[in-house]
Amino acid sequence: MDHADWDALKRAAIEVRANAYAPYSGFTVGAAVQTRSGAVFTGCNVENASYGATICAERGALAAAIAAGERELVALVIASGAKSPTPPCGICRQCLAELAPSLPIRSYTRDAHLEYDLSSLLPEAFGRDQLD
Repeated sequence: MDHADWDALKRAAIEVRANAYAPYSGFTVGAAVQTRSGAVFTGCNVENASYGATICAERGALAAAIAAGERELVALVIASGAKSPTPPCGICRQCLAELAPSLPIRSYTRDAHLEYDLSSLLPEAFGRDQLD
């Protein structure tokens, strides 16, 4: 399945956002990634008192897909309570680029959404071709 089910991804990201653990920032995020098989995997942000240990929603969804044996990403949706749609952070961009350097991404808030292509958010990404 090469096309994204954007409506299903949006619903899944909004639903999982309710499970986010964000006691420090109050910034809750849900993410849903679709794989080539059509499966949808979700993640939400999980904050930690040691801020560096915080897990972003996008990486949570990516990890769930990988744990299920999926490696071919088709699309990603992010849902947040921000005033305007937010792209993935730098670490999430790098992690997503490992498997899908041109991943189409949509970020939603209650009233708006923006669309991105991962390659435009992370041009010249570091990848396995740079490793000796």
